[in-house]
Amino acid sequence: MTAQIPREIPGLPPVPASPLLPRSPAPARAVLAPSHRRPGAAAYRLLTALIAAAGVALAVLRSTPAHALSYFGVQAGAILAGTMLLSASRAFRAHRALPSWLTGAALLYALVSALTYHLLLARTPFSMTALSTPPERWHTQWITLQLLHTVAPAAALLDWLCLTPAPRLHLHQATTWLLYPLAYLAFYLARGTPYLYPFLNPAAHGYRVTLANALLLGLGTYALATLLVALDHIRPTPIHRHL
Repeated sequence: MTAQIPREIPGLPPVPASPLLPRSPAPARAVLAPSHRRPGAAAYRLLTALIAAAGVALAVLRSTPAHALSYFGVQAGAILAGTMLLSASRAFRAHRALPSWLTGAALLYALVSALTYHLLLARTPFSMTALSTPPERWHTQWITLQLLHTVAPAAALLDWLCLTPAPRLHLHQATTWLLYPLAYLAFYLARGTPYLYPFLNPAAHGYRVTLANALLLGLGTYALATLLVALDHIRPTPIHRHL
């Protein structure tokens, strides 16, 4: 029989236990690789911010500030303009990117505004003034609508697809993003007449139909939010090359 190997060999010192490494006082973000300046991305985001801001400014000039800023599309344009301006500044100065919940919310609200306009309002006598007929092409009011509901959302979507790393969005953010549309609905109904959107008009359809339409819009918004999160996790990360 083979002799049993002894647990300890006489004459050899015991093997010391592995020492525990001390915790670093520096946070994890302090040792991340430094960011690089991205002047191309900064210029594109600045242009997007200017487009959205121009749409908001034209809406205010064509009406009154209180009336124009009561539209969801104008508020979404203002949020997009501010977010893109901050994002452009951070990309140019090589600072950390804005949190994904903020950039994702700005993109979602811009897309909701765009889809609502093109699917429900573009072929109706909808305007942001007291006009009873749709604005003619290349009219100032028509340009305002296109900037807010077509050009700025499309630019924001291209920025997300081509200049934003993936994945950054998370499913739990989709529920948080619904807080603002819910707050807007409460503001909209409390504001009363004149009701700005024909499908959210209690005076014409009653509160039952209005709330049903609002529920459908809310479900559609949540579905779009989850779609953005899903696409963010399957789309390739853009190659920046210091753009």
